[in-house]
Amino acid sequence: MFTQHAATAKRAIGSVVLRRFDPSRDSYEQLTSMLHRSFARLGMMGLNCTCVDQDIAVTEQRAQSGDCFVVVSGGQIIGTMTLYASDGESLCEHYHRRDVATIRQLAIDPSWQNRGIGKSLLAFAEHWAATRGYAEIALDTPYPASHLVSFYRGQGFRIIDAVRFAGKVYDSAILSKAPVVARTLAAWTHQIVLPSARFVRFAA
Repeated sequence: MFTQHAATAKRAIGSVVLRRFDPSRDSYEQLTSMLHRSFARLGMMGLNCTCVDQDIAVTEQRAQSGDCFVVVSGGQIIGTMTLYASDGESLCEHYHRRDVATIRQLAIDPSWQNRGIGKSLLAFAEHWAATRGYAEIALDTPYPASHLVSFYRGQGFRIIDAVRFAGKVYDSAILSKAPVVARTLAAWTHQIVLPSARFVRFAA
């Protein structure tokens, strides 16, 4: 399975697109499978993240609760994130604030990781939040996943809290930052083209 996805990634590196999830052409089943692959490492660490084994119905419900974006290459979903407005029902008090947007279900297929796509998604999320007037954009990740905590801190997020979400066997680090409107992203609307794994530009 990994070899097949790696081969697909190599062939399609010239046409990687970030756009909104479109139920008319995208599959929640494919999105769920990609989330499972992306979170498999955390599952092997004993971390029962929702994305490790969530079913298709949960994927659909979570995607439809916010603004879901997918990264697509060669017709395959290789990454995703869903951007949320304030969440008054969350156990995390920071998420209750009306001026805080959140990033959920952020994932990159393992065969496409370490190519700058995650950083590009975070930059897009910041722009999305800033242009909508949010003062902060936040996310959570398992505290034991030190590689993820370090990654987000390297992108300017600061740890502001720790929360044990319902049903989880670990504490989650709550990370937040003030979003910035990047000049290079000022024309973004619905779709981004990544002509290589390192550079991002927008295509209207």
